[in-house]
Amino acid sequence: MNIRASPLLPVLLLLLLKEFSTASNNFSYIPGNYKPVIVVHGIFSAAEYLQNLSHYITTAHPGTQVEVIDLYDYALSLTPLWVQVEGFKKAIDPIMQQAPDGVHLLCYSQGGVICRALLSTSPNHNVNTFISLSAPLAGQYGDTEYLNAVFPDKTKDVVFAACYNIVGQNISICNYWNDPHHRSLYLNNNKFLPVLNGETPHNQMQAWRENFLRIKNLVLIGGPDDGVITPWQSSHFGFYDNNENVVEMKDQEYYENDTFGLKTLDTRENVSVCVQSGVKHLDLPNNYTVFMNCIGWTRNYTVFMNCIEKWLT
Repeated sequence: MNIRASPLLPVLLLLLLKEFSTASNNFSYIPGNYKPVIVVHGIFSAAEYLQNLSHYITTAHPGTQVEVIDLYDYALSLTPLWVQVEGFKKAIDPIMQQAPDGVHLLCYSQGGVICRALLSTSPNHNVNTFISLSAPLAGQYGDTEYLNAVFPDKTKDVVFAACYNIVGQNISICNYWNDPHHRSLYLNNNKFLPVLNGETPHNQMQAWRENFLRIKNLVLIGGPDDGVITPWQSSHFGFYDNNENVVEMKDQEYYENDTFGLKTLDTRENVSVCVQSGVKHLDLPNNYTVFMNCIGWTRNYTVFMNCIEKWLT
């Protein structure tokens, strides 16, 4: 691309930036005019592990208010998810109330599932963009070190017996454990994920769908080398069938039936899917390439450069 020099270039750039920041649904690029970013950590983690991510945001967008919520750290992250949702909601509500132009929500791993539920059950939220960073949005079914930490010496094929009962549903990982070989037990006994995704009908489905659709953008980040989220496509709302073949997002029943608004968002072209290879799960929040490719710049930078090319070449 060849941009010709012109004495009007700085003025034109400022005009483009102003127009771009107004039209964009993601981060604004006018200093001092950024929406606050709220960050939620994952399982067996804490706010301190997301400080690099916070630094990346404030470096790319100086002046941005970043709030990393410090709740349910480490072992407390095993608290039942509906309890955590209410706790995070109480912490996040005051931040949203102080941001009349809205906020962005960036949630990592288990935190992405918590934020999904928070959005669906909050009728007055003002979240503009929800960024889900390697979260088991469609569930988890894999032998990982996290599973071993919760259920020592148990493999994925027997965990359903521990999870799909009253006792198991008091452990966070069981709230999104999705065993494709025990579908009926998942639907009947998992009191969190199938309810949230509208796989188990309930009388709040329409209200929750409307709440979720208050967001302007949904950004889904994950990759084949994650090593924890299983299948990794769960971070993009894909999941196994009963033969453990991955069914992609658009072929899932909750997408086809639009039970919680995912299809509507996608039809509006408000869903961005970012596949990041070569990065392990624990490294994703601290990987600057992931930030630049999937969070900080990609979608808006492309639009901005297209604007420059259209008017200045």
